[in-house]
Amino acid sequence: MDIKSIKIEKPEGMNMILGQAHFIKTVEDIHEALVCSVPGIRFGVGFCESSGPCLVRYSGTDNRLEELARKNCAILAAGHSFLVFLENAYPINVLRALRDVPEICSIFCASANPVEVIVAESSQGRGILGVIDGFTTKGVESDDEKRERKAFLREIGYKLC
Repeated sequence: MDIKSIKIEKPEGMNMILGQAHFIKTVEDIHEALVCSVPGIRFGVGFCESSGPCLVRYSGTDNRLEELARKNCAILAAGHSFLVFLENAYPINVLRALRDVPEICSIFCASANPVEVIVAESSQGRGILGVIDGFTTKGVESDDEKRERKAFLREIGYKLC
């Protein structure tokens, strides 16, 4: 068995979601969950089918994001994994809806950071072991940094009090 690190290729700061599901209708159900969560959302979703023809299935509302999802899924090639690339929305806007999709088993990460996917590869195929999301922690926030964090969340409307 080989362990590999696969870097997700995306524009800096673009939000993405990586998860695992179990059925061919995943692409359609994710599409419906996303468009019903955020009016005007732009996204591309790719799904690595791991039975039958083992194709990358895809959908979306933006051709560029669909291509990004197709390309990354073809490189990742890990059983029943899916990738969503988002614009005009954030993961926090859609994660609850994605968790309600019956065939989604798990979500590994939702991030705008650089992401590396750690996969195991055997003679049968590939599976995701985990992710490296962003960078190593550099310290603990100060009181000033804590105040800045709280002020920022209120400024962008995610906290009211």
